[in-house]
Amino acid sequence: MPTDANPPSSAKPRVAIIGGTGYGGAELIRLLLPHPGVELARVTSIDHVDEPLEAVHKNLHRTGLTFENIPPADAGEGMDIVFLALPHKVSATLAEDLAPMTARVIDLSGDFRLRDAAAYAQYYGGDHPHPDQLGSFVYGMPELHRDAIASAKRVASPGCFATTIALGLLPLAKAGMLSGPIHTVAATGSSGSGAYAKAGTHHPLRALNLKIYKPLVHQHRPEIEQTLADACAQGGHEPKFSLQFVPVSAPLTRGILANSFIEVDASVTAEQVEHTMRAFYEGATFVRVLGPGGGAEVVSVKGSMWVDLSWTVGEVDPTTGRRQVLVTTALDNLVKGGAGQAVQSMNIMLGLPEHTGIDAPALWP
Repeated sequence: MPTDANPPSSAKPRVAIIGGTGYGGAELIRLLLPHPGVELARVTSIDHVDEPLEAVHKNLHRTGLTFENIPPADAGEGMDIVFLALPHKVSATLAEDLAPMTARVIDLSGDFRLRDAAAYAQYYGGDHPHPDQLGSFVYGMPELHRDAIASAKRVASPGCFATTIALGLLPLAKAGMLSGPIHTVAATGSSGSGAYAKAGTHHPLRALNLKIYKPLVHQHRPEIEQTLADACAQGGHEPKFSLQFVPVSAPLTRGILANSFIEVDASVTAEQVEHTMRAFYEGATFVRVLGPGGGAEVVSVKGSMWVDLSWTVGEVDPTTGRRQVLVTTALDNLVKGGAGQAVQSMNIMLGLPEHTGIDAPALWP
């Protein structure tokens, strides 16, 4: 049963994190501890039980909280919001535990993002243990589903690559400009691979290296396709695109830079592309539309919720009769691409201003 070590101390909504020792959990703790609108009341883990949070996450100091090893249903008792910061395939096993939970749930894993059970099995390497629950979570991308998030009981927070790539292409999808093949190359920092060392993230092999991994079969591919199809539908357009995605392992700790190459009709002008981008994100809380010229870069968004968006409109290709467009997006994979976006959804769910507690500037340099 949950302990009484942290009884209610205010009228603020109470929040719990299930799985607090990984990088996603660490970032949630960092953002929620000083959050003015909620109280972080409980953090669970099967590791480092009864140890203070700061014993694992060295950036923290005197949190007053320890890691508790208690069942998910008990962890959610007395809470308003429960974050699942668990590995892929682990959150999926908890569907029955979540069903009676009165707290609203935000899952950071990929287990409830897809609506298609066959796509989940193909890209996550096995059948979903509760396929009937697919589609029961609102996809937590505020720029596309803000109203649905506000009333949601369960939210599946988007993946880091999916957020980066989709945010660059959503305006074009909704405007009906997205058709034909999309070719995306996106480079990511090592924190996206998790807190535990693997051969592919070992420092001597990554620090001065670039390499591709999971080319054309990364698990975020169907998530991006689903999101862009939803944007097409919002604009009243039938999806007529295909996505080919190559991830790149980059010698960074944080950050993603995505470059998506598309073709539009020759009649589409540079002015139309700019108007479409700016109109879609007018009033967006965390998307900075830099304009044409390729200005998006990782150093400008590190440690923040900001997404920087730029693009380049090319000449008409005489071999295809279509105009080429390059869309570039940059974000911090642990913040807007991870825990920060989950907190953004929490703010919306609780009726708080969307930027509450997560509007700090990026680190510089």
